[in-house]
Amino acid sequence: MPEIISMGEALVEIMREKIGAGLDKPEVFIGPYPSGAPAIFADCAARLGGKVGFVGTIGNDDFGKVIQDRLRFDGVDLTYFQSKPEATTGVAFVAYFSDGSRKFLYHIRNAASGVIDKSRIVSSYFKGARFLHINGSAVSINQDWKETIYLAIETAKKNGVKISFDPNIRPEILGVDKVRALCQPIIENASIVFPSGEEATMLTGKKDPEEAVFALLEKGTDVVVLKKGSLGSTVYSRGTKYDVPAFEVEEIDPTGAGDCFDAGFLVSLIQKRSLKESARYANAVGALAVTRKGPMEGAPFPEEVDKLITLSKK
Repeated sequence: MPEIISMGEALVEIMREKIGAGLDKPEVFIGPYPSGAPAIFADCAARLGGKVGFVGTIGNDDFGKVIQDRLRFDGVDLTYFQSKPEATTGVAFVAYFSDGSRKFLYHIRNAASGVIDKSRIVSSYFKGARFLHINGSAVSINQDWKETIYLAIETAKKNGVKISFDPNIRPEILGVDKVRALCQPIIENASIVFPSGEEATMLTGKKDPEEAVFALLEKGTDVVVLKKGSLGSTVYSRGTKYDVPAFEVEEIDPTGAGDCFDAGFLVSLIQKRSLKESARYANAVGALAVTRKGPMEGAPFPEEVDKLITLSKK
């Protein structure tokens, strides 16, 4: 039985080979790479030694096989993962630019990744789990996913499972008010929230990220881990604050780094490290995640994380 359950979109990513090549003209693509924020999280947590279950949907096609093979190879439990023969697997096309920005073109909502039903939320699957990890991108897919995730939260709470939440929703697509409305029921039940500074202020209406963090703690969240990219992370809980520096690496592909960070933090907590130690471990996991092209390709194994942490101490 899993210790961590993740649920949401599973898709493949197909990216431009050349930096600066947009999506509006013929150019070379590379891929497909397995992707989808909740799936990246699940795969990374499994690679790090976590017992992980993933709930999602793929099509009965070659792209779906890419995703399923990767998750299965890395040890993710797929008991409630399914293939829909009548649907095609979700796809994201990605372009990278020299200023570090990216442009995405998604086929998710109307693909297999948008298919879910409440029958896959089975109470017995949650018994013994420590965390249900929710990603904002999943709750924003469509109404079916929103209702199923809310049901999963209720089921998790009834079984004593803690909720962790990464509010990864783009306000430019849905609007800030709708994002807050979608996230509010999750935040009210979350033990751990993993926002960026921008996400924290968006969710709370506060202008300063630290004020936003305190507002989240006042709402009942036990721990807020503020992700700051190349500046590291800061962990807040009631009465404590830990600033944890980043690791210096060469960035190749930033996609999925935040999801890998989340995975590193939760696996580290389950392995009984402290909040500060878990943030350092998560920083190392997130740093290694950007060093290879492909959203899941940089997800590290424990020995790689230990090596990076050891080298940084010399």
